[in-house]
Amino acid sequence: MNRRKFLKTVAVSSAVIAASPILTNTFKAEAKGEGLKKRSFEEALRDVLKGKKPVESEKVKLIAPSIAENGAVVPVKVEVAEPIENVKAIHIFAEKNPDPWTVSVHLTPQNGKAYFATRIRLAKTMNVYAVAELADGSAIMAKKAVKVTIGGCG
Repeated sequence: MNRRKFLKTVAVSSAVIAASPILTNTFKAEAKGEGLKKRSFEEALRDVLKGKKPVESEKVKLIAPSIAENGAVVPVKVEVAEPIENVKAIHIFAEKNPDPWTVSVHLTPQNGKAYFATRIRLAKTMNVYAVAELADGSAIMAKKAVKVTIGGCG
């Protein structure tokens, strides 16, 4: 055995040993049915925003298709018409998913612009919400109905 092969073997073995307790706990949680949080849209909104109520605003621009051919990969873009210093975070919620809170991105002035794009999974036809947390503690949002022709998750 040469030195490189030995070091590679040790590195891989160490990674497997380090990850095994995490994977074991994850598999146990999934077996018990605890793997996926199931909560309502209102609960997810309250948990993420710490009780703040978002207000619909024209300043939040949510771009998503009206009809998504495949619910597994729905493109979503969010742009907030506020200076970047005023926007702390952007959150995306899918109203009827098992866990409605889909993704969050926390922003700093180094981002340059309050903009975020990603792809999300939608279980079925539902409203998608984009919520922007502002530096003054308030929250503004936009929503869009997306019709899904092929389901993304169960």
